[in-house]
Amino acid sequence: IEIGARSNVQDGSVLHVVHDGPYSPGGLALQIGADVTIGHKAVVHAATIGHRCLIGMAAVVTDRVVVEDDVIVGAGSVVPPGNRLESRGLYLGSPAKRVRDLTAREIEQVLYIAAHYVRLKDSYLTA
Repeated sequence: IEIGARSNVQDGSVLHVVHDGPYSPGGLALQIGADVTIGHKAVVHAATIGHRCLIGMAAVVTDRVVVEDDVIVGAGSVVPPGNRLESRGLYLGSPAKRVRDLTAREIEQVLYIAAHYVRLKDSYLTA
């Protein structure tokens, strides 16, 4: 499991990989980019998450999913195995579908949220 700089994983989330075995030779890693927020109770399993993404509360991202940079996966959404979520999109539902492009403000908000959790961490360390 690799987690990029300034990323945060909120309470109750599960991050997991797939072990090396006969059905997945070499196993499957979990890679999370920089400035990513994984919301409360999300499950992210053997996927690749790009930079500046928000995985909403209780969302499920499954094996071999690739989430490109600047993506929001809405709360409660389920991304089936092997899907690619293209950059600058809002994905909702079960199965998750792209419903529209993200606005510049939403992309800025994702960065704000990640930076907020860095500031929160820093305040705890100096208290």
